[in-house]
Amino acid sequence: MSMSILKFALPVAAAAALVLLPGAGDAQSRAGASADAPVMWGADNVTYRADGVLLEGRAEILQGDNRMRASRLNITADANGQLTRVEASGDVYYVTPAETMRGDSAVYTVSDDTVVVSGDVILTQGENVMTGGRLTYNLRTGEAQIAGGANGRVQGVFHPQRTAR
Repeated sequence: MSMSILKFALPVAAAAALVLLPGAGDAQSRAGASADAPVMWGADNVTYRADGVLLEGRAEILQGDNRMRASRLNITADANGQLTRVEASGDVYYVTPAETMRGDSAVYTVSDDTVVVSGDVILTQGENVMTGGRLTYNLRTGEAQIAGGANGRVQGVFHPQRTAR
């Protein structure tokens, strides 16, 4: 690997951790110990570009208990090597200890710390499940908005919290 590729690849890989973490203000409550964990990533094919990195084939980014997986992860950075956007396509999963998001594609935008998952969306939080066509999820606040799928409806199954007796 040439020095210029290495110089670029390391900041982008480190910045990719933002995909896995909520905003710094809420990192303790939502990410737990993952914020300090090393970032690991892998794919069958990796292409370094002037504006980012493309991971293709079993593409995955892991940090602590958080993981983003897809057939393809297109990571875009600005001129300073700071992550600006991640586009995931093909069997997309975003998994944390508290929730799992699944869809056909997803776009993570750093500026608003939001991931938008589209196409046959499933959001699970514990035993609770919601399905629809498009999920907008703020990683900082945990707020989710889901729009109807193929049948135009959002559907869900919610289990009441059980209290100890």
